[in-house]
Amino acid sequence: MGDAIIHGMEPSQSNISRESDKVISPFAQSEVAVSRNKGSGGKLFLIIGISLILIVGGAIAGVFIMRYLNDPYRTLENFPVAKYLDSYQSLTGSKFKANFHVEADLGWKDGAGRLMLFSTTEDSRPIAVLIPAAVAKDIYFTKGQTYIAEVEVKEGGLIYANSCQKN
Repeated sequence: MGDAIIHGMEPSQSNISRESDKVISPFAQSEVAVSRNKGSGGKLFLIIGISLILIVGGAIAGVFIMRYLNDPYRTLENFPVAKYLDSYQSLTGSKFKANFHVEADLGWKDGAGRLMLFSTTEDSRPIAVLIPAAVAKDIYFTKGQTYIAEVEVKEGGLIYANSCQKN
């Protein structure tokens, strides 16, 4: 109280000014900031995890789409071996996709191509397929290999492979 009289203040004013002159620590609010940061670390891991899942999912979808779109035979029906062996006339002029297993090489004729004996994944009965010289020139067929081909039933029931690639 004596200090207040010396400075020319009344006692009630000295208490107010002393309370406002208090020094506040800069770390007084640090607990609030630390507790807020704990939650944001979990959010960061959640965001990173979701991002990784989206990237991996996108990559898998991309590979699937590229394989599907790069399949030149995707629009063709599978070759019906049983129907062909029963009556080839109804299939004459039609194009199909065939998954072939090489059974035997029946020979090569210049200008005509290679005559091969194949079986399919759906039917193990062998069928003869003529692979034109332009298609067969870069392919070396070995018994047991599998190929995917676009085939067409032509006049007389002979099956021609318009294109062929190793599967």
